[in-house]
Amino acid sequence: MPGGFYWSFLFYIWVFLNYRKVKYMTEIILERYELCCERIDEISRQQEVSEKYKEYFKKTADFVKLIIDTFEKVQKGVFCQSENMPDINELRKLNSALFEDIKGKNYEISYANPAYACEKLGTGMGQLLSFLYSELRSMIGYAFEKKLEDVVIRMELFVEIYNSFEYAADEGAEPKNEDIQEIMYWFVSDYSETASLWRVGTLVDPANDFAVKIITQSDLNNINYLYQYGEYISENTEKMAKYLNSLSQERIQMIADTYTEGYRIGFVKGNKDLSKKATVDIRYVAGFERIVKAAIANFEKMGLKPVIYRACDSIFHRNINKIGFYGAQANKQYDYDHKDDIALFYDKKLVNRRLEVLRAAYEEYKEKAALYAGPAVIEVFGETPFAPVAKSEACKLNEEQQKLSAEYRGTSASIVNEYIHGDERSFTIIAFPVPEIGEKFDEIFDETVKLNTLDYTTYETIQAVIIDTLDKADYVQVKGMNGNRTDLRIQLMKLNNPDKETIFENCVADVNIPVGEVFTSPVLEGTEGTLHVSRVFLNELEYHNLSIQFKNGMIEDYTCDNFDDAQKCKEYIKANVLFNHETLPMGEFAIGTNTTAYMMAKKYNIGSCLPILIAEKTGPHFAMGDTCYSRCEDIKVYNENGKEIVARDNSVSLRRKTDVSKAYFSCHTDITIPYNELGSIIAYGKNGEEYKIIENGRFVLAGTEELNMPFEE
Repeated sequence: MPGGFYWSFLFYIWVFLNYRKVKYMTEIILERYELCCERIDEISRQQEVSEKYKEYFKKTADFVKLIIDTFEKVQKGVFCQSENMPDINELRKLNSALFEDIKGKNYEISYANPAYACEKLGTGMGQLLSFLYSELRSMIGYAFEKKLEDVVIRMELFVEIYNSFEYAADEGAEPKNEDIQEIMYWFVSDYSETASLWRVGTLVDPANDFAVKIITQSDLNNINYLYQYGEYISENTEKMAKYLNSLSQERIQMIADTYTEGYRIGFVKGNKDLSKKATVDIRYVAGFERIVKAAIANFEKMGLKPVIYRACDSIFHRNINKIGFYGAQANKQYDYDHKDDIALFYDKKLVNRRLEVLRAAYEEYKEKAALYAGPAVIEVFGETPFAPVAKSEACKLNEEQQKLSAEYRGTSASIVNEYIHGDERSFTIIAFPVPEIGEKFDEIFDETVKLNTLDYTTYETIQAVIIDTLDKADYVQVKGMNGNRTDLRIQLMKLNNPDKETIFENCVADVNIPVGEVFTSPVLEGTEGTLHVSRVFLNELEYHNLSIQFKNGMIEDYTCDNFDDAQKCKEYIKANVLFNHETLPMGEFAIGTNTTAYMMAKKYNIGSCLPILIAEKTGPHFAMGDTCYSRCEDIKVYNENGKEIVARDNSVSLRRKTDVSKAYFSCHTDITIPYNELGSIIAYGKNGEEYKIIENGRFVLAGTEELNMPFEE
């Protein structure tokens, strides 16, 4: 047999066998699906469990039936734009039905609410069954993406747990909490591999194009396209899409150009080769599709294909900070209540399992991971500020689990960095208001676009003056006023060659849009004092009178006034600012120079709405966690004047040279002191020279006076 024919014959045999295998597996999943549908229908009609649990299983089975009905509609193409697509009112009705149980007052009597579940079912079992209900809610996204197996395994979990209650009822008893917990534990453990493989695939493989098709193939002028996502679509989501539809294509293109050009410049300034990359990770909120569509075309000209994935709320990928694409949040308290559900199962064995499957997933996709260029993020602001209620019934990580969580966060980041090298990728972030910000939304949107396109050369020149002064200093003293108790000494790196080196980066509009800051990695030893802000939003959570004490650059103590119980305040900060680490270094000290952004916030009274991206430019800010050069410290970077920025490390990040596991924390949270609470920023030279940068909230250093103009206007 000729060699070519022989290998062709073997190839077709391989294709045939794999086709048969895939077909067989699909048939098995369909069979499992049909069996689950029958069983869940039975459970909905009659619950053979003790009286205490009948309502729970009735309501939960009815919800799963709603998902089944939705999945069938998706299969039939009901949500796709066509002549047969329901009108907008029917689409709204279908969408609302999927989320109404967690909206508004409905949440108070929903088993998705751990407080209600515990009241009705008891604390231990209430937490477990509330988690189950929450996990079943993640099927909404899977149903719209036609991920049948992901739907089926959750249906099977529900049926298995129901059966445990039914068997126990036959014996005149109730199942033990630990038995139900064990079922859930093995569900999380067994399917970690599949979940991790899917998640990594959506991150690096452009073949996962569910959202890309919606953006590029839909008629975006007809906002019914929004209902193809399977995300909650609010009135504000529709308003956002309609507003962008009212703008000219030229204006949309200008906005997209600002966004994508910032991404490109980030590679140039970071001395990184974009030509080696093939995919860009686009993250956005539903309603911004016109901008994203234009951005996709821009990125394609750079040789980049989009990877866009859902900000999933399953136990496998849950993150209170939405990462990916997402719609409106039906209930932020619901998300907050379930952010630590993993505490029900978290142990060393599960951590090791999750790390093992994460590495295996990246190994599977290592070639595509090497081509990943990094995220391009569109953030939004203007939503109703959210101050969470700390519920005793919500799951919480115990002390040992907090340590495991911090360990997982660090080790998983190191694994990712092995396949997606931090020194080869970049990012960009831009932010826009949403209609929820108020009746002057149109004005605020226009002002934000202007803000995002400010002349960077003006800022670059003025910031160079600030940097030249700071390069002479040994340390900087920052003090608050008007009730702000900040009193911080920030130690600066000593320059060996001031003619060719600098301590601060001159940051204009590239990776962080808009313009306006100079920043450094402070020397930890000698950095001490108190950082205080009266009110601040960090990662969408509100803090009142947040106060953090530093000793040798490390967090020594912290408090806030969010709750009457001081211990709850500490737990809140530790979980959401320290990310369960015992301490964190001050990874960044920066002086924001964008007084235009500050005055825009004052003019429209939206200071509390600004995202960190903009807020950090409106005063000095300090980052808790890693430096801005995390995992890229060995790449030389330069300011426009040709000076190398040498303050890229601190004594913690330098540990990477001996034990990388002790060098990074995989978090970086900026806390800003607004100008109206800023008493002074004074730099002190090695011989006691005094250089005043800001006094009483105004720039006083010669050459920076222009920054005060927005205050006067």
